[in-house]
Amino acid sequence: MFDRDKWQEIYSSLKSNKLRTFFTAFGVFWGIFMLIIMLGSGNGLRNAVYEGMGDFATNSAIMFTRQTTMPYKGFPRGREWLFHTSDMEALIKNIPEIDQLAPRLQPWGGNGGNNVVHGLKTGAYNITGDYPAINKIDPVRLLKGRFLNEIDLQNKRKVAVIGNRVHDELFKITDPVIGEYIRINGVYYQVVGVFEPKNKNINIGGEKDKSIFIPFTTMQVSYNLGDDVHYFLVTAKPNKSASVVEEKCMKLLAERNHVAPEDEQAFGHFNLEKEFKKMNGLFLGIRVLIWIVGTGTLLAGVIGVSNIMLIIIKERTKEIGIQRAIGATPWRIMSQIITESVTLTAVAGSFGLVLGVFLLEMINNMLASSAEKVKCSGIPKSISR
Repeated sequence: MFDRDKWQEIYSSLKSNKLRTFFTAFGVFWGIFMLIIMLGSGNGLRNAVYEGMGDFATNSAIMFTRQTTMPYKGFPRGREWLFHTSDMEALIKNIPEIDQLAPRLQPWGGNGGNNVVHGLKTGAYNITGDYPAINKIDPVRLLKGRFLNEIDLQNKRKVAVIGNRVHDELFKITDPVIGEYIRINGVYYQVVGVFEPKNKNINIGGEKDKSIFIPFTTMQVSYNLGDDVHYFLVTAKPNKSASVVEEKCMKLLAERNHVAPEDEQAFGHFNLEKEFKKMNGLFLGIRVLIWIVGTGTLLAGVIGVSNIMLIIIKERTKEIGIQRAIGATPWRIMSQIITESVTLTAVAGSFGLVLGVFLLEMINNMLASSAEKVKCSGIPKSISR
């Protein structure tokens, strides 16, 4: 039951020692406040990095070719070589751990001359020939229309899915984009979709929002690329390691294309699973460090409160003696001192918690507002060339 006299006594005791009360409360407040700020900062950094990765498959690997650095089976050192479409069938047949396999063609980058025309506007963009499986490995967010499908590949359709920057630079706001035609290096393609990237931290061959996807088979035929493949993107099945899949793929590809097994420089490759594990380890270390520092700060506050309790007991020896003389039980005396300390700690800790959360929310809203302004004002809707 609520004891009014007891709480009045606690209030009177805290009020009569204002400086001591302030420094005790401040120690607890600062420990909680710093722990909240550090945890929030660490989680914000982690979320920003992971959000930048979007939905890119974390159990994936990317492989491409480089010059050989060793002579092998009569082939000289420094030989240029490429993958082939038949390699794709061999990979699927011989490596059961593969979940998704997406070959890619990219004969031109977006850093050269203008390669895309629509009406009186031209631009230099990243043009890739892809399978629909690419959208399961590196997904994009469709704004209009659809993505590439199997029928596009089978019928070698001249269709294109364009990035949002391509759309903004080649088309007016009022243009009916879906169904319109663009000319890519002299060949006309019908636009069937507009996308924006889900991640901007991982770019394969150029900026994704300035990319155009066309069917893999259409690019082979339209630009006389034969059965060449410039990249292989592969994911491992659940509970299988992407590193194992990558190693098996490179071994099989080296054997099929007459590359020395020990010539590691003949392959360019990127394993997202390894990078993801490194990032997880880094953020785990940051989180452990935050908890160590935060716990140490809290312990310093706890020790401060304990010392203050000892001082209180020494200062109030006469008062405690009088309370005992008039019949107060030891438990009542101890409960009063403990309640005084717990109350001070709870109030100070609550202020630290509330202020820390408020500050983090304020920073979060400011960053979100700044990002929205940049998104709205940083990209022109149309550029005349």
